[in-house]
Amino acid sequence: MGITGSIIVYVMIWWIVFFSILPVGIKSNKEVFKDNIGGIDPGAPKNPKIAKKFLITTIITSILFIVIYYLSNKGFLNLREYLQ
Repeated sequence: MGITGSIIVYVMIWWIVFFSILPVGIKSNKEVFKDNIGGIDPGAPKNPKIAKKFLITTIITSILFIVIYYLSNKGFLNLREYLQ
């Protein structure tokens, strides 16, 4: 796997893991608004902790990428053999 393919695989895994981690631990405001305030969604999360989720996503993605890269280099994930 070359450098370009490695970067593409890493980014793809990162986004999949990020969207999987994103809804974990979300608490909504659950406040009833008496006034209709424009631009504020009552269903929006109180504190989404995005920085923490970026870090967790990067750690999980790095582990998954190392496993995939190792299996790819050792020939266990060689699709060219299966397609011939």
